[in-house]
Amino acid sequence: MSFGDLLMPYSNARRARELYVWILDYLPHGHPDDTRPLYQKHPLLQAVGEENFILMELAPKEDTVPQQYDRAYIGDGERDVIDHVKRRLRYDELTHNAQIELPFILKTIVDKNGERFIKVYNESYPITTRLHMLSLLPGIGKKTLREILDERKKGPFKSFEELSERVKTIHNPDKIVANRIEEELQDENCKYRIFTPRTGSP
Repeated sequence: MSFGDLLMPYSNARRARELYVWILDYLPHGHPDDTRPLYQKHPLLQAVGEENFILMELAPKEDTVPQQYDRAYIGDGERDVIDHVKRRLRYDELTHNAQIELPFILKTIVDKNGERFIKVYNESYPITTRLHMLSLLPGIGKKTLREILDERKKGPFKSFEELSERVKTIHNPDKIVANRIEEELQDENCKYRIFTPRTGSP
């Protein structure tokens, strides 16, 4: 097992497949870089997985018009919107519109799964003698790190709101988590991963 695998306590990377995705962009005439004649093109979706944040391209069912921010089921069994998954995407393969919407959708996912993501503040640990996992989160400096560690000794944080009340130097802790997820998606060579599997992982 690689060190990167050890550093993913807040993803469900052991699950072989994503069950739900959130729509980032709907392309009714296919990808804009597709040079084929219009009659040969088919609608596409770009989406991000809810569990492991895998970026993917999907084909919608006929006669459906998915909307951005829609949550769609892609597991086994009956699907309402998605016909099939076409391929996994890299961040730089997302459309400009999908890249713009990604941080907002990531924050929506984090907010809707607060119990899962507050754990990074409650359970994070030192990675090396000089680097703590919390230091990987954007905007968490030494002072805030020390305050979080001191405060959580008194009891775990039950929510992002409680964390902000108890640690005055941290604002929008949910957005901080979403920003870290986005950074991991943007950087294929990210050394330490908290929330996402490496490219090519399940």
